[in-house]
Amino acid sequence: MKFEKIIKNISSLVAAVIVFLMVGGMYLSSKGFEITENGEIVLVGRAYAQDGAVVSAPVIPDNFVFPNEHGEGAADAPVTVYEYSSFGCSHCADFHLNTWPMLRDKYVKEGKLRLVFVPFPIDKASMSAAMLGECLPADKYMAFAELMFKKQREWGLSRNPEKVLKQYAVLSGLSSSEADACLHNDDIAREILNNRQNGITQLGIQGTPSFVVSHAGKNELIGGVQSFENMSMIIESRLKN
Repeated sequence: MKFEKIIKNISSLVAAVIVFLMVGGMYLSSKGFEITENGEIVLVGRAYAQDGAVVSAPVIPDNFVFPNEHGEGAADAPVTVYEYSSFGCSHCADFHLNTWPMLRDKYVKEGKLRLVFVPFPIDKASMSAAMLGECLPADKYMAFAELMFKKQREWGLSRNPEKVLKQYAVLSGLSSSEADACLHNDDIAREILNNRQNGITQLGIQGTPSFVVSHAGKNELIGGVQSFENMSMIIESRLKN
């Protein structure tokens, strides 16, 4: 009897572990992650939030067409920075809330720099935020992006981030029904994911934030968090050329 009780307890423990793993797997999947054969938890698509590491720049195709819908600064500015960023990435929030305002004051107002924001979601919630942003009027997009970064912890840690995101979208100008329709718009989802995939396969983006600095027909990929001083140095070097 004692042996049978031990076997029964072991069976119960194994069953509990299996249920735990199944529930954990479903949770990770809902957040846009997967478990590899080695047990490693990674983001689907192998793109992730990254720190200051600078990636080696691949050769960007000359005919590569960058998304250009969400920009700030003169269209004919000599330097354009394409910011591939996720609303759910803390490093991206740091850049957009702290570094970008200083770059804007120094270079955008003088017509030297244009920044183009390209949504690069790294999980399900940031994908929802990116989709809602696409449904806003063009002149409200950058303000919405700033709001997403300012409130990142609130919606990112919420049990129902989509509900919180919809509330912010309504405050930004969408009706509740428009927000619902936006979150179920397959065309918008495909466009965002297509830009994301092109960033990975054609630009070599490995994580967020990543920046492509474009000047005089030449493009350079810079990965990871960039300080104001470092970005200024990069921009100044392009302006001198």
